[in-house]
Amino acid sequence: MIVNGFVFKNPLNARGLIAFVSLLFLLFFTTPTFGQTAEAEKNFTICKACHTIGGGKLVGPDLKGVTERREEAWLIKFIQNSQELVTAGDPIAVKVFEENNKVPMPPNPQLSAEQVKDILLYIKNGGKLPEGTISEATVSESSTEDDLEHSAELEEVLTKMEYDDARHLQTTFIVMIVLIFISLFDLFVTKIVQQRWIHTIVILISLIIGGEVIFVSATNLGRQQFYQPEQPIWFSHKVHAGQNQIDCQYCHFTVDKSMHAGIPPTQVCLNCHNQVKKGKVTGEAEIAKIFESVNNGQPIEWVKVHNLPDHVYFNHAQHVAIGKVDCEECHGAVEKMDEIIQVEDLSMGWCIECHRTREINIDNKFYDNYTKMHAQLASGDLKRATVTQIGGEDCQKCHY
Repeated sequence: MIVNGFVFKNPLNARGLIAFVSLLFLLFFTTPTFGQTAEAEKNFTICKACHTIGGGKLVGPDLKGVTERREEAWLIKFIQNSQELVTAGDPIAVKVFEENNKVPMPPNPQLSAEQVKDILLYIKNGGKLPEGTISEATVSESSTEDDLEHSAELEEVLTKMEYDDARHLQTTFIVMIVLIFISLFDLFVTKIVQQRWIHTIVILISLIIGGEVIFVSATNLGRQQFYQPEQPIWFSHKVHAGQNQIDCQYCHFTVDKSMHAGIPPTQVCLNCHNQVKKGKVTGEAEIAKIFESVNNGQPIEWVKVHNLPDHVYFNHAQHVAIGKVDCEECHGAVEKMDEIIQVEDLSMGWCIECHRTREINIDNKFYDNYTKMHAQLASGDLKRATVTQIGGEDCQKCHY
């Protein structure tokens, strides 16, 4: 056998040499496999609240060796949406669910299949990154307190702006009343200013500005934009929904089934805080209040932030399940807030404007009864179907 000019009488020796050279190449020119990217560790922070890698069971099972116990395709589906597999009756998913006290794992639709594979590789390597790789999670954690402070400052500024606006309106109204009183007093008593037209102009301008102030104040009755009450526990949505990426519906699990989004029972908090008993910012003091509530049997008295007048009917399930409205469209970027603040005025005009612009899914069989709408769409008389076409501007839909 001839290889690059060398003659080998025994072909087996030639094959052995080739194999040996290939082995040397693999040893010296390849690197051990660790987490593919620094993003893997950052994404694993979502899992860290409930799992360890070789540290024993936390809220969920120890993940050491999980890549050997389960197929990769199954793990990707389970991590992205475990409850979907449980609901479908997947035997392994059901078994894992029941073995862990039926605590549902929050879905992670934001993670792509490639990102999940990256996390699995990170787990397989014992939670290690390639040598010299800068951990994104560490950088993120180091700036946590600064981010929280900046967020709190922003919320405080917004609240102060609203307070200042209200105060300026009150001041303007008082000034206008004083000007009217001075003009009338001079007109009929002191008569210092001889030109009556000056009094007339001052009074008219004061009445116009005062009327505008009254109109603005009247339209704001019952509205609480920038309302930010103090809560019994310093609970940060930025930490839970933002940094830990806990899905809104994990805590507010009735939002797609009920009129109300619902306040999560204390047991939901304990799903994680049975193990996580110290916060990065608040330490043990705030989390201890959860256990105090459980021990004394007194529910935590959370203060509702988003309120509507009693004569207004609003159904969360209708908007979330059917309308596919994202939480942040009404509640703002909650994942960036420490203490929740009402960012929209929730006025009727604001709701109507949404009804006029939001398109509906006409494939829903319920809308088959709207024959006139379908006929207009077919003829081209109606370019798109919005909530308005199904009664979104009818008074009795929200007021009855």
